[in-house]
Amino acid sequence: MDRIFGSPLRNLATVIAFMLVVMAAATLGYMAAGWSFADAIYMVVMTVYTVGYEEVRPIDTPFLHALTMGLIILGCTGMILVTGALVQVLTFSQIQRLLGANRMKADIDRLKGHVVICGFGRIGVMLAKELAAGGAPLVVIERTEDRFAEARALGHLAIHADATDEAALIAAGVERARVVATVLPDDAANVFITLSARSLNAGLQIIARGEAPSTERKLIQAGADKVVLPTHIGAERIAEMVLFPETDRFVMGSERMQGVEKLLRDVGLDIEMVVVGERSAAAGANVEDLERGARGAFFVLQVNRRGGETVMRPPLDLKIEAGDSLVVVARRAGAVSAFFAKPGERPRAGRTTF
Repeated sequence: MDRIFGSPLRNLATVIAFMLVVMAAATLGYMAAGWSFADAIYMVVMTVYTVGYEEVRPIDTPFLHALTMGLIILGCTGMILVTGALVQVLTFSQIQRLLGANRMKADIDRLKGHVVICGFGRIGVMLAKELAAGGAPLVVIERTEDRFAEARALGHLAIHADATDEAALIAAGVERARVVATVLPDDAANVFITLSARSLNAGLQIIARGEAPSTERKLIQAGADKVVLPTHIGAERIAEMVLFPETDRFVMGSERMQGVEKLLRDVGLDIEMVVVGERSAAAGANVEDLERGARGAFFVLQVNRRGGETVMRPPLDLKIEAGDSLVVVARRAGAVSAFFAKPGERPRAGRTTF
C-alpha cells in the first residue's frame, strides 16, 4: 500500500511536468507549421481537454496529422494521469488516517495490563516518556488535535477523544488495563473519569491528579487509589531546596545519587528526608537512640543542622535537635513518617515536615 500511495505529491508534480512538456512541444510544432502562437496554444488546449470544437486551421498535411494524433494520444493520457494524481492527493490523507486508525485499534485491542493516560499535557507528556522508557505499555487519550498528533509522533498509542466519555475509556481498553492515570488540569473532569473508570473495572488502580487540596477527598471517594497534588509537591520541593540546599544536592542533584536511589528501590529500600519537629520524639535523642528505636526500619545517612551545618555519616552519639533535617534509608514505605510523627498526628509519607 505504501508503494502504491508512496508520494502522491511527487506523482502529481511528475504528470503535470509531463503535460507541460507535451503541450509545449505541440505548440512549437504547430508554430513550425506556420501557425500563430495564439492559434497553436488554442489548438493544444482544446485537444488535450478533448473539447472537440472546430479546428482554427485546416489539418491538411502529413506533419499536422502526425502532430495532432501524437497530441491526442499523449495529451489525453496525460490528463487522465493528472486527474488520477489529483484524486490521489485529495484522498491519500483520509486513506492513511483510516489505515492508521485501524492498525492502532488492533494494537490497543491486543494490550492487557497496560496503563491508560488521560490527558497529554505537561504531566501527561512526562509520564508517558517515563513509562515508555521503563517498557510499560500505555495508551494516551487526548481530545485536542495538536496534542494527539504529538503523542502519535512520539510513537505512543493514542486515541483522539474526550476521556470523560466512557466510550473513549472502553476503546483504550480500560477493562483490561492495570492502571489509569487521569492527569487533566480539570478537577471535575478527573473526578468524572475516576468514577467512570472504577465502574468499568473494579480491580483497576486509579491515580488521579488534583489541583485544589479539597479535591483530594472527592477523588478518593470517587474511587481513586492515589491522588497527586502537583502544586503541593512542587511547593515542598522548593522549600527543601531553600531550607536544605546541601541535602537537596546530596539526594537529588547528581546522576550518581539518582542511580543509587534507583538501586535502593530495586532492593526494597528508599531514601527519605524528614524534618524533626518541636514535639517529635526524635528531638533530643541521638542517632543511636533513633536507629535502635526504629528496630532496623531505617538508618540515618546524613544530618543537616538548622544553622546550615551538614554532618555526613553522623556518629552514633550525635544529638538530634528540633529543626534538624535527616536523610535516612528506610526498609519499608511509611516507616520513617510514622516514627517521626508528633503525638496524636496522623503520619504522612513523603518529604513532609512532621
